[in-house]
Amino acid sequence: MVKDHFERHKQPWTSEEIQRLHAFAKKDMTLKAIAKALVRSEESIKKRAKDDKLKIAKKR
Repeated sequence: MVKDHFERHKQPWTSEEIQRLHAFAKKDMTLKAIAKALVRSEESIKKRAKDDKLKIAKKR
């Protein structure tokens, strides 16, 4: 059975999560991989990356 929601839904970003997002972006990880690693939705990752002016790698 697939979950239709994320446990972190609408939860504020922690400083640790933000640091990890920046590190993953530097390593050219894909959006899907970052979302899975941070247990956040792809939309949440995209929004935070845009707010922080980060570039997320495209699918390889």
